[in-house]
Amino acid sequence: MDTKITLRFDQEVIRKAKRFAESNNISLSRLTELLYKKITSAKYQELEDLPVADWVQHLAEGELEYKTNKRTRKAAKSEFHISRK
Repeated sequence: MDTKITLRFDQEVIRKAKRFAESNNISLSRLTELLYKKITSAKYQELEDLPVADWVQHLAEGELEYKTNKRTRKAAKSEFHISRK
């Protein structure tokens, strides 16, 4: 059974992900689900345990940084409707 969720990503990431999904004949939702399945089917305990290509590790510097957006649901809805005009 499918369950609907709402996720927030950087606009550029979404643009590239949509293009990738389309070129692989899969919806963005199914692509996201596939990635979550891969992550949750393994025995990863921490984000640092996730497999990352060697070149990414060489380019990465510093600690991981997690950013959250402290917007209200009402503000997010308003922003969405404004962006659709």
